[in-house]
Amino acid sequence: MKIYSWNMLYRNREQDDAFAFISQSDFDFFCLQEVPEAFLTRLQTLPYHLAYRIDVEKLFPDKKVTMYNVILSRHKIQSQGEIRFPEYWERLPWRTKLFVSLMPDKLFSRINNRGALYIDAPVGSAIVRVFNLHLILAQPAWRLKEFELAMAERDPAKPTIICGDFNTLEKPHITPLNWILGGSLGDALFPTRERIHFEKRFLAHELTNALGGEKTHILSRSQLDHILVSHSFTIKNTSVIPARHGSDHHPIFAEIA
Repeated sequence: MKIYSWNMLYRNREQDDAFAFISQSDFDFFCLQEVPEAFLTRLQTLPYHLAYRIDVEKLFPDKKVTMYNVILSRHKIQSQGEIRFPEYWERLPWRTKLFVSLMPDKLFSRINNRGALYIDAPVGSAIVRVFNLHLILAQPAWRLKEFELAMAERDPAKPTIICGDFNTLEKPHITPLNWILGGSLGDALFPTRERIHFEKRFLAHELTNALGGEKTHILSRSQLDHILVSHSFTIKNTSVIPARHGSDHHPIFAEIA
């Protein structure tokens, strides 16, 4: 099977190029995060099965912008489910609320109605469960909690693929954002700590990080984007695709058997 995952950026200015990239790709499952509403309509014209759920609603002073998590599947979708993530605004410290109020709306704003989705699809003789996650850009503890909320929906009897943008920050120039967005000083000063915690959870859930150690985001120079697979799969090939097609994230790819 061929798997793609990509945060396409909700304010992507190269949507025709992005659509051509997706429509011309050879895949079994393609997971997308931050899909704009109009782009979702375009994706629904493709000859694939499709499932979606609101990724997040950004609350601007004069409007609300909705973006979606989408799974495109070459295989018939047997069922789908969603994971609702907690609302955090009231739990954020004053420094975070001040930071959000001072930053341009296109970068940071109040948000709500966050969530993820999963599907079950028959592939050969097996039913494969595919998750599509976009974890919170805030403190690492909340990201880990959201990952575990999703894993509570995992069926150990089904081969599992987990895609998405986990927002794991692991370089000294970017981890101060962990403190600004509500984390501890340790979250800022120990850049690799979050990665170590996540990799331990991957191991506990018997998942392989197919692109471990790769850099998938241009600014953070970290592995924000993931394709995890259960140990029943063998990883044959992986890549971080150089062209970003209007996003700040690189698309990622894994071929598994």
